[in-house]
Amino acid sequence: MTLDDLRTFLAACRHGNLSAAARELGCTQSAVSQHIRRLEHETGLDLLERRPRGVVPTEAGRILRTAAADSLAGLDLALRRLADLRDGHGGTVRIATGATTVRHFMTDAIVAFRRRNPHTSLEFQTESSSRTCLEAVAAGRADLAWITVGEPVRGVEQRPVAALPWMLAVRHDDPLAARTSLDLADLAGIHHIRLPETSTSRVRLDSHLEARAIRPPATTGVADWDTAMLLAELGLGHAVVPDLPNLARTPDGPLRLIPIRGLPPLTVGWAARQWQALAPAAREFADFVESSA
Repeated sequence: MTLDDLRTFLAACRHGNLSAAARELGCTQSAVSQHIRRLEHETGLDLLERRPRGVVPTEAGRILRTAAADSLAGLDLALRRLADLRDGHGGTVRIATGATTVRHFMTDAIVAFRRRNPHTSLEFQTESSSRTCLEAVAAGRADLAWITVGEPVRGVEQRPVAALPWMLAVRHDDPLAARTSLDLADLAGIHHIRLPETSTSRVRLDSHLEARAIRPPATTGVADWDTAMLLAELGLGHAVVPDLPNLARTPDGPLRLIPIRGLPPLTVGWAARQWQALAPAAREFADFVESSA
């Protein structure tokens, strides 16, 4: 059993197709099959179930996939750091984030970190949700992820950093714009601009509203909070958004942000496979973000 055998097996599980795995790995389909057969010979078990349209892991295959994914992710990270040491580079900190995270939470931290670590690279990977950010960390594709903190995830440590109150974003001439605060009951009459259903913050907000039997109609869907606020500014609806850092607030501006009473704040923060095992540069960047947030 070799590392190439395990990497090939994981690629086959990930794609559900030997041809697709071969394309990812830059080899032939027959080479992929040889790696799988060698693993099956050594374990004495069928690891993949062959179907007309691809393959799926058997029960034995799922056990091996879980163990191999955890081990290879840690090994790949170690090899990358050893290569950085060997080549005299400052290394790279890989951060998985949502679409608006860098702008609202990390601008000051990036400047401070670059001053202290001019030879260390920051690599940002934009993900569609906290769930995919967590998957990137669990798979070893990212060292850190900025997420909406939620339920425990196996193999990932979550570290809360900030609790963000909820606000209603409305156009300056909206009837609600003159209010200094709102109650949950006031949300029953809004035309809601919503994030995707896969968004952890959307799920969290919907659960709070549904617990009070509040189901405002959705006027449109957007990918991120900044777009939601822009559409609210244009008068296309109302956006329930967290009180993000670095929001432009002007009394005579086109948008009003009104606090909402009775909604638990949205907790955001970091995720990592093992906090103590992070490279010093990754921990330092996380600390910079935490202090500025």
